[in-house]
Amino acid sequence: MPKTTVNGISINYEIDGEGAPNGTIVLINGLADDLLSWGFQIPALVGAGYRVLRFDNRGIGQSDRPAGPYSARMLADDAKALVDQLGIRDFHLMGVSMGGMISQEYALAYGDDLKSLTLACTYGTVDKFCLTMFNMWADLAAQIDVPFVMRDVSLWAFTVPFFNERPDDAAEFAAAMAALDMSLEAYLAQLAVIQNHDAIDRVGTIKVPTLVLAGEEDILIPVRLSKKLQEAIPNAQWATTPGGHACIWETPDPFNEAFLDFVRSQSR
Repeated sequence: MPKTTVNGISINYEIDGEGAPNGTIVLINGLADDLLSWGFQIPALVGAGYRVLRFDNRGIGQSDRPAGPYSARMLADDAKALVDQLGIRDFHLMGVSMGGMISQEYALAYGDDLKSLTLACTYGTVDKFCLTMFNMWADLAAQIDVPFVMRDVSLWAFTVPFFNERPDDAAEFAAAMAALDMSLEAYLAQLAVIQNHDAIDRVGTIKVPTLVLAGEEDILIPVRLSKKLQEAIPNAQWATTPGGHACIWETPDPFNEAFLDFVRSQSR
């Protein structure tokens, strides 16, 4: 995978579907997720005729891991520097969870770059429930380790039927979390993004066509917070998809379909 230097750090990225006829989609990952986390989306997006840019945020994967804390605007600036260096404009932007917070800041600062904006499984501002949970993650990571925390996160991210009906998939995901290559310092630096994100009073200025998409059973970022975000963005569309916070992995087909339906509606 290629790397390039932006904002003084090395960023690892991948472009799939080079030369695709329908335009470009840029994907922004969630907390502690690298670019491989989009594995269930890439075939569908490329198959629909789109070129796709995905990358490792600072702090994860093969990108650099400078000292934190990080902010959503900082990571949005990294994304902006990367797309500018690659000569990408007039694209569809989707961010999931923390990536949705970064994408909000991107749209606020660089909205002229975008054809559409999709904010999935995310919020405009943290509430006390989520903040208490995130603070607990920070404490657990410091006292035990990051992979332990990420195994706990899977209990919040997937639905009960996933564990009951797909135990092999659940075990595979837990094993991947146990093998996560992320230092405590890098984890806490990224965690600061979701602990401190607060754009709900600013997203009303977003003018790009927007979809807010939520997993129907998301309890990690409660659906009501995603709905509140949608209501704060003028003319934003709303959609839900089966699954919980990890619907991009648990139920990728309906998630991809909902996203592509929106993107196609903005590509005409």
